[in-house]
Amino acid sequence: MTPIQAFLAGGGTDGAGRTLATVLAFDDDRIEAVHDFIQWCFPLEQASRAVPGAPVLTPAEADSIRRDPAAREGLRAALARMRRFYADTDRWLAPHDHNHLRITRILTAIRDLLGEAEAQDFYAFATARNAGAGSPINPASLAFWAAAVGWS
Repeated sequence: MTPIQAFLAGGGTDGAGRTLATVLAFDDDRIEAVHDFIQWCFPLEQASRAVPGAPVLTPAEADSIRRDPAAREGLRAALARMRRFYADTDRWLAPHDHNHLRITRILTAIRDLLGEAEAQDFYAFATARNAGAGSPINPASLAFWAAAVGWS
């Protein structure tokens, strides 16, 4: 089992030695302030420009995660925690915010590892929050989100 898969399945640790359970227990302030967990919770095949040394998902790892019920459930738990964060906080509802990049990452990882339906559900949630706040998020971020779910 690869380190990313082990982390998502609940039996491994991220680059800072944290388990998925530890990350899921972060309060909203910690989620906002800590920047090196999102790459483990929502791994991509592209290197992170924001966090050098963050894990990069290989195609073989992605296939293993897709076949691993525990890793998929860990991914769903991470998605539920981030959804709660975005439901309960408003700071990200601004023209420019680092959370817009996080949302693009989340949408891409969910689409690739769990499927289009779950990605589209999170997309609908995030865009509804934006609309409910008077649509403050910049059009470029919204375009990235749409592209991440295949609506470009």
